[in-house]
Amino acid sequence: MRADLSKLPSVERLAQSVEQHVPGNYPRSLIITCAREVVHAARERLLNDTPTEVDLQTLLAEVQTLLHRRTAATLTRAVNATGIIVHTNLGRAPLSERARSAMVEAARGYSTLEVDTESGRRGARHQHLEPLLIHLTGAQAGMAVNNNAAAVLLALSALVNGKEVIVSRGELVEIGGSFRLPEVMAQSGAALVEVGTTNRTYAKDYEQALTANTGLILKVHRSNFVMDGFVHEASIDDLVDLGRRHGIPVMFDAGSGCLVDLRTLGLPNEPTVPDAIRAGCDLVTFSGDKLLGGPQAGIIVGQVELLHRIRSHALARALRIDKLDLAALVATLQSYSDPEKVWDEIPVLRMLAAAPASLRATAEDLKLQLEGVLPQEWQIDVVPTVAEVGGGSLPEAHLPSFAVQIRSSIPADRLDASLRSHHPPVFGRIRENALLLDVRTLLPEDEEAVVRALIEVSKK
Repeated sequence: MRADLSKLPSVERLAQSVEQHVPGNYPRSLIITCAREVVHAARERLLNDTPTEVDLQTLLAEVQTLLHRRTAATLTRAVNATGIIVHTNLGRAPLSERARSAMVEAARGYSTLEVDTESGRRGARHQHLEPLLIHLTGAQAGMAVNNNAAAVLLALSALVNGKEVIVSRGELVEIGGSFRLPEVMAQSGAALVEVGTTNRTYAKDYEQALTANTGLILKVHRSNFVMDGFVHEASIDDLVDLGRRHGIPVMFDAGSGCLVDLRTLGLPNEPTVPDAIRAGCDLVTFSGDKLLGGPQAGIIVGQVELLHRIRSHALARALRIDKLDLAALVATLQSYSDPEKVWDEIPVLRMLAAAPASLRATAEDLKLQLEGVLPQEWQIDVVPTVAEVGGGSLPEAHLPSFAVQIRSSIPADRLDASLRSHHPPVFGRIRENALLLDVRTLLPEDEEAVVRALIEVSKK
């Protein structure tokens, strides 16, 4: 062991070798750091009697690998062939071409984020968004923050801090990442008042809970799970009527943020924001990056006086949306101004609306492409699948779809792992020891990436 330790090069010598033989213009400070880590790790292995190569070439390769890992981008474009449309781990909704172009334009240099171009004086960033929200939802006013949990937190903090908020026990939901509505409410300073039972809550339960300290009636859409059987919930109409009679504002957390009627596609009913506003809700909060099909955002629409109080709260600045997401959100909402074109422009809506016959044709075309470039012994088939909406939206919806199924000499789990390590990474799913690439969630530009990735993997 002592002899091997003596063979270890110094950090400086290893760093100099890297500068001479490793391609790439890496900062010397990073080279020194990586060389030190490699030498230290080799020394520790030797001290623990672990067999270790200590020649210069081996250590040089380890430093090169470490340098690449430290400098390579980890947040990259990915190909979603899982069949889950709003895939949380893959960034939820893919943006439309209009939204992507708007982000590039806003990022190109300076922007008109908070300036009134007519007067040259300071403006407000919600000026770009509010007219669209008013037009599309029918609300009196609107704004956006960085996600829907932030929208709920901000609204409650601004309107009911120190007061009571009445919520049905069956609507105290948990959202992604183990964040729970009662915890968000606690952070806002609101006092939670639970009414009803887990499965049945009536308007009278809310009314009996009213006190002089009631600040808000809150209804929450259970967007990520379904209650069936012996159940009942108070309708928005019932709660709005109750709020009007007692002078208590009613807020609806719509969750996924749907602006169109998905029942036209044969999907389960999803409450829309315009319907909630027409029903008389004083405030509606919803996401921008789920069924809406835009960037991560939390949107608040409703009565102008309430929105003024929310905008004036100190948390509004801490939770505000940034200029790139704002540009993408405005562009996404602009697509909704044309009810006919929106189904083609917004990728999420296009995927939801895709007909099975069209998906089968896409899968057959992809199969032909792969058969022409992959080894002949690989078995490639088109098989029916069931796609999901995902993202905590429409849990009852199961969409008929088609996938390219691949069986080869490479075990399915290894093939899947190899595709994930490709650039861009390709994500599929495994079923019965075969790899499935569901075409419902492929974007038009993804097919080429899938073919290229499989060619490279097949040659390893």
